[in-house]
Amino acid sequence: MWIAENKTKNNTKYQNFFMNIIIPLVGLLIGVSVGYGLFRYVINGMYKARLEEAEHEAEVVKEKKLLEVKEKFLNKKSELEKEVQQRNSKIQQVENKLKQRELGLNQRQEEINRKKKELDDSKEKLENQQKALANREIELDRMHKQEQLKLEELSGLSAEEAKARLVESLKDEARTNAQQYINDIMDDAKLTANKEAKRIVIQTIQRVATETAIENSVTVFHIDNDEVKGRIIGREGRNIRALEAATGVEIVVDDTPEAIVISAFDPVRREVCRLALHQLISDGRIHPARIEEVVAKVKKQVEEEVIETGKRTAIDLGIHGLHPELIRIIGKMKYRSSYGQNLLQHARETANLCAVMASELGLNPKKAKRAGLLHDIGKVPDEESELPHALYGAKLAEKFKEKPEIVNAIGAHHDEMEMSTLLAPIVQVCDAISGARPGARREIVEAYIKRLNDLENIAMSYPGVTKTYAIQAGRELRVIVGADKIDDKQTEELSSEIAKKIQDEMTYPGQVKITVIRETRSVSYAK
Repeated sequence: MWIAENKTKNNTKYQNFFMNIIIPLVGLLIGVSVGYGLFRYVINGMYKARLEEAEHEAEVVKEKKLLEVKEKFLNKKSELEKEVQQRNSKIQQVENKLKQRELGLNQRQEEINRKKKELDDSKEKLENQQKALANREIELDRMHKQEQLKLEELSGLSAEEAKARLVESLKDEARTNAQQYINDIMDDAKLTANKEAKRIVIQTIQRVATETAIENSVTVFHIDNDEVKGRIIGREGRNIRALEAATGVEIVVDDTPEAIVISAFDPVRREVCRLALHQLISDGRIHPARIEEVVAKVKKQVEEEVIETGKRTAIDLGIHGLHPELIRIIGKMKYRSSYGQNLLQHARETANLCAVMASELGLNPKKAKRAGLLHDIGKVPDEESELPHALYGAKLAEKFKEKPEIVNAIGAHHDEMEMSTLLAPIVQVCDAISGARPGARREIVEAYIKRLNDLENIAMSYPGVTKTYAIQAGRELRVIVGADKIDDKQTEELSSEIAKKIQDEMTYPGQVKITVIRETRSVSYAK
């Protein structure tokens, strides 16, 4: 019984356990199933709603896109229609032009056909006239022969003999008349040419008349008082010797009141010495080192003045495009003279004469003026040349790219080159006019300057010589040699050799003193 009760109790426990566990599980499963079903139902509803909304939006977007595409299509269509219309318009214009051209060609073809027909008619008429003319020529020839036979019978001469006699008589008569006519023309031409040439030359001289100036070989330097003379001479004559050695002039300090005489055949040297003296006296410091410094500075100033003079001369004469070296050579003419006549003044005068004469003769006055200005550039060379100055000047002009007619005019103005243009005789004549004026030139000065140049050139031909100066009107030649190239014994030999060579090769009055100077200098700088 106890066992049965236990079994009953156990069964009750199992039943309770089953009821407590199984029933909730079953309820849970049912609830899950129902919830899942509800969830699925809700989800399906939302999905369908979203799907419908998406489809609606897609329809809207599709309609918008279709509208945009349609609008773009219409725009493109409109543009294409406009382009097609423009092309059609162009094609229509081209067709119209082609039609007009075709119409013109048809008219020209009709005109050509008409002219061709007229030409054919004219050709036919011409052929008929030629045939008639040929028949008339035959008839005339026959009649001419008959008349010729009759004349031969009457005169007793054949036609060839009569023709020969007639030709000879006509020749004699024509020769006599022609010779008389030629003589009359030549006489008239000579008379007219001489008269015209004189008129041109006289008119040219009158229009370009300038004052004549004679160059001297001395320059007078004025000073404020005679006390300055002692400072210029210096202790034991050091200052004056240094100045003479640096400039290559002879300085004469005598009793002439308030004046110092600078003597040299080279105007450039005199000008350098004059300017150097002016600066030294103004500055107050006069000693050999200062003298050399000032002289070097003044030489640069003179070189700048030379270039400025050349430029100013070219501008005054209206001559452009000259090479800078030619401008410098023109400026150097200011310090040169030819037979005592200032070379730059002579060149300017010749240039103006050439321009006037070229204008009178109907030639180019600018080219003539250029040739006249440059005709004596061979007289101021930077280096000695064995060529005559006219040929050397032509060589310089050719070197600096002057035109051939200018080069020929320069080289031929002394007949040392064949004249190939009309400029050459004009330059030659105007050069003679400028130099032939009364008092324009002085032969003695030119010979004197040439002698002094020859003295210096002879001394410079020896090795070791650095500078040479002809002073005291050519009665003394100072030769400065390098101390590192020649010793004291060689200076004596050099002096004797130069004296012998001058004696053998030159003609001069009196005697020439040759002084060879050899100096040793030591230079240091205090810093």
